[in-house]
Amino acid sequence: MPGTPPTRFVYLGPEGTFAEQALRTVPAAERGNRTPARSVGEALDSVRAGDADAALVPLENSIGGAVGVTLDEMAEGEPLVITREVILPVEFVLGARPGTPLTSVRTVAAHPQASTQCRGWLRDHLPDAVVVDVLSNGAAAAGAGAGEYDAAICAPIGAARHRLAVLADKIADHPDAVTRFALVSRPGPPPPPTGDDLTSLAVYIAHDRVGALLSVLMELAVRGVNLTRIESRPTGEALGRYVFFLDCTGHVADVRLGEALQGLRRVCADVRFLGSYPRHRWAEAAGERPVPAPAGLSDVDYADAAAWLARLRSGELS
Repeated sequence: MPGTPPTRFVYLGPEGTFAEQALRTVPAAERGNRTPARSVGEALDSVRAGDADAALVPLENSIGGAVGVTLDEMAEGEPLVITREVILPVEFVLGARPGTPLTSVRTVAAHPQASTQCRGWLRDHLPDAVVVDVLSNGAAAAGAGAGEYDAAICAPIGAARHRLAVLADKIADHPDAVTRFALVSRPGPPPPPTGDDLTSLAVYIAHDRVGALLSVLMELAVRGVNLTRIESRPTGEALGRYVFFLDCTGHVADVRLGEALQGLRRVCADVRFLGSYPRHRWAEAAGERPVPAPAGLSDVDYADAAAWLARLRSGELS
């Protein structure tokens, strides 16, 4: 039923990963059922098929950049919309079976991205250890717990899940690293505007038109819509053909963003709406604030201008 809170959640698995840790910050997910998926595509297809109400998948990492498979799925698959973002600090720990001293660690299981982000710590503290690539942070923790490896680089939730002792915490070379996740559902009315929202779009430009990308940016700029992220991905049609992913401040219910969307619809080959949703409260905690509308571009200004035009059309000149 429309408006019914989701109760069945799926996330990029396996258990004990940052994705599960991020999902458990969503109150409804903490109370509901949580099921790991083997891939981003499997998670999103579960929502499309109605087997889950929502999926939590990674969008981007502050060190590794955008997660291409998620963007591709959102642009090309059956439409889904983002209803919430979750930004999670990436805090890696070194976990091992209880009683294992750091000096005895000879093999360390890690996802390649995890070992890359902890390269400096490994060089300084375990220079002789062999790092073994595994498919996920959760798999690393499970392998260490089963005795396949002496230790694992994993998320705190993975160490706890597999009863590992934490030999060292916060071992990432970039202590302020974060991963941004998206909670994705089947299309429906977006969450109501909060005054501090984001809108995500996938925009296909006309490739045979000079200045096509500039036209896209101008539709936003002239209405005072702040562009917080732009990312390009190949469409797969031909070399040089791209889809652009945009994150804009504002909500589809806002007048100025609504007019910008209408403008994009006119000048683009295609526009896919990926959702309007509240910014994660982490942004405010990090000192970020909503960018106010420039003079003359607030919803009040738009309403006043529309009323003035209506009076002109009816013959009133005052």
